[in-house]
Amino acid sequence: MRKQNIRNIVIIAHVDHGKTTLVDAMLKQTGTFRENQEVMERVMDSMDLERERGITIMAKNTAVWYHDKKINIVDTPGHADFSGEVERSLNMVDGAILLVDASEGPLPQTRFVVKKALAKKLPIVLVINKIDRGDARIEEVIDEVYDLFIDLDATEEQIDFPVLYTNAKKGVAHLTLEDDSADLKPLLDTICTFIPGPEADDDAIPQFLVTNLDYDSYVGQIGIGRLMNGSLATNKSYALCGEKGVTPGIKFSALYTYHGLRKKQVDLVEAGDIIAVAGVEAISIGDTITDIENPLPLPRIHVDEPTVSMIFYVNNGPFAGREGKYLTSRHLLERLERESFRNVSMQLKPLAARTDAFEVCGRGELQMAILIETMRREGYELMVSKPNVITKKIDGKTMEPVERVFIDIPEEYIGITTEKLSIRKGRMVNLINKGSGRVNLEFLVPSRGLIGFRSHFMTDTKGAGVMNTLFENHEPWFGPIPQRSSGALLADRNGRVTNYASLAMVDRGELFVATGTEVYDGMIIGERNRTGDMTVNITKEKKLTNMRASNSEATVTLRPPRPFSLDQSIEFIAEDELVEVTPQSIRLRKMELDATRRSMRRKEESL
Repeated sequence: MRKQNIRNIVIIAHVDHGKTTLVDAMLKQTGTFRENQEVMERVMDSMDLERERGITIMAKNTAVWYHDKKINIVDTPGHADFSGEVERSLNMVDGAILLVDASEGPLPQTRFVVKKALAKKLPIVLVINKIDRGDARIEEVIDEVYDLFIDLDATEEQIDFPVLYTNAKKGVAHLTLEDDSADLKPLLDTICTFIPGPEADDDAIPQFLVTNLDYDSYVGQIGIGRLMNGSLATNKSYALCGEKGVTPGIKFSALYTYHGLRKKQVDLVEAGDIIAVAGVEAISIGDTITDIENPLPLPRIHVDEPTVSMIFYVNNGPFAGREGKYLTSRHLLERLERESFRNVSMQLKPLAARTDAFEVCGRGELQMAILIETMRREGYELMVSKPNVITKKIDGKTMEPVERVFIDIPEEYIGITTEKLSIRKGRMVNLINKGSGRVNLEFLVPSRGLIGFRSHFMTDTKGAGVMNTLFENHEPWFGPIPQRSSGALLADRNGRVTNYASLAMVDRGELFVATGTEVYDGMIIGERNRTGDMTVNITKEKKLTNMRASNSEATVTLRPPRPFSLDQSIEFIAEDELVEVTPQSIRLRKMELDATRRSMRRKEESL
């Protein structure tokens, strides 16, 4: 039976289309906050990284009360690299709000989440946001959304969606552009009338599917998910149906439902609600908590397979242990196991030949970079390798992942972009020129070809290009793909970078390190302007004499070094290089620091 007092919805949007701002307005207008309570903007983006990058990384839950109905809202990431978060979230809801920018329209990451929502047959409400923009093109954007639904093979019922118009910053929603609505009441009414309540029965055998995990220092591990059927109470025993079997005698130390941004402790939870349970040891995503006498497990959650892998190493550089708190292989393994336990889209594989390195498989470079950045902020020191794609064997053929690349660039950069992608085995499948001076290109490119491409793309388009990627499928191995063509400038000894030595590097390439930076033998200090690596003495000082030259007091202005973010560092390195990551520093280095051994290894490989 349908429960009329609950609505479970997910909000789908591309990065920066106003999803989290809209949730802020819904929380404020439904009385979640006191009138005099100070609330920071984008309150759902609780992670520091989410606020810095302006994206949603972790799926989060909140709940608002509208009249007699509880509306559970799940805020999902808009990026395909966090597909595990998206697919878990869609298991908890009965409908979706598709939020689209009134100027930009539906973008590639929107397409990814909409495809998943349509596959689960969720009813969708279209919300056109930022209607106050000067460049808004509302009618065209609605047509583009219809085209997207048709392209994704939506049914007639799914295409027949209601359309609302919002200004999330002002907290206003309209059923038509001409109406005089001054709040979000039209949107909340539409959610209650168009999106059905959950199909659930309080008297049936309890079935609670764990779709997310949290941790509290007081109650320990917390399982989050939707109670599909039945009810759960704190004073009863249940069974935990895990991947390896059924564990009877489970009891809860606490039960929670969501009220606003907080979890509210209760003694009994009803079917159809999104809840959290505490006190269950060894609980994992995909497990079902059910009746102890008649256990009925639900199907486990399955997400798309990883496409990219990286090797995480214990930091063994000369500066190891100076800045980090967690340094050993035990620390690194425990942290990675905790991540793979919480994130079903990430897999951890030990390396048979080494105990100080671990292979981590994920959905993309961005997901890996977020994990590494989170670890360094937690106090970990580690080294990571260049990302590698994960291949498959199908009918005896080696298959590799292929990405669909969506590019928006000014007209004058079509040639250079097409040339660079064709070298990386990309093939153009679509070109749209709307006569506005910008062009939309669509390519199918092997995932290998996109590793390290983004930084070149931004340089070639002088920062004016926009690129988005989506996993497409697996295709036969494309053969060798050229990667970085330039060599690296390497320090040949330990010491500090000097002005005198940096001046001598001006015509050799571009430096990454500033004067006074401490370097070590085998550390990458810059990019050479030709192929092949070059070892240099970057710590050399000017010899002092008692002779004065006429120009000895002349000052020389050095070109400032090129700073590298973590994402750029991962893109830049070659197969035989590593990124050393500590809480305070990001360094590039050769895998083998000793120059003699590197030379011997190159000779062995050439034989």
